[in-house]
Amino acid sequence: MNRFSTGSTLTHASAKAALAAGLKEIGGGATGVDCASLSQFDSSALAVLLAWQRAAQARGAALDIVNLPAGLASLAQAYGVDALLSARHRPSLDTVSAPL
Repeated sequence: MNRFSTGSTLTHASAKAALAAGLKEIGGGATGVDCASLSQFDSSALAVLLAWQRAAQARGAALDIVNLPAGLASLAQAYGVDALLSARHRPSLDTVSAPL
């Protein structure tokens, strides 16, 4: 799988540049985005992730979102867009419960 990274920050201030960079990756065939390094974000990150998903869908592909930070997943739930991300989102290792 061809995957790109979000980087460490995805806020209103960086959303336009991040969107353009991700669209370029998707245009080049990327089918996944890794959010592991994402430590600073706001609701703009959700808008960018959803735009990237739409761009991938327009190319006839799905976009796997991996390692979505728990805080961003919680924000998605608060905004009611978690279902739009959850179909393609795999949780990060630190949010998965270990069996007892």
